[in-house]
Amino acid sequence: MAIFLHLQTHTMGPKEVSRIMEAYDRALRILCVKDRDDPLTEMIATKIIKVAQTGVKDPAHISALAIKELEIR
Repeated sequence: MAIFLHLQTHTMGPKEVSRIMEAYDRALRILCVKDRDDPLTEMIATKIIKVAQTGVKDPAHISALAIKELEIR
């Protein structure tokens, strides 16, 4: 999964990782991305982490902002 590669390069606590994973899974569901090998997953993972690093804590909000930044939907 694309998100795991990103999480390995960032120092985060368990709560942060949990929020990011929830936001990532949520974004994939909203965007109907079922193939975890789809290159889109890499872009989503990057945006999710970028948004999470701004201090946003709510996974739903993180995923919404990431989707908006991707300008999809």
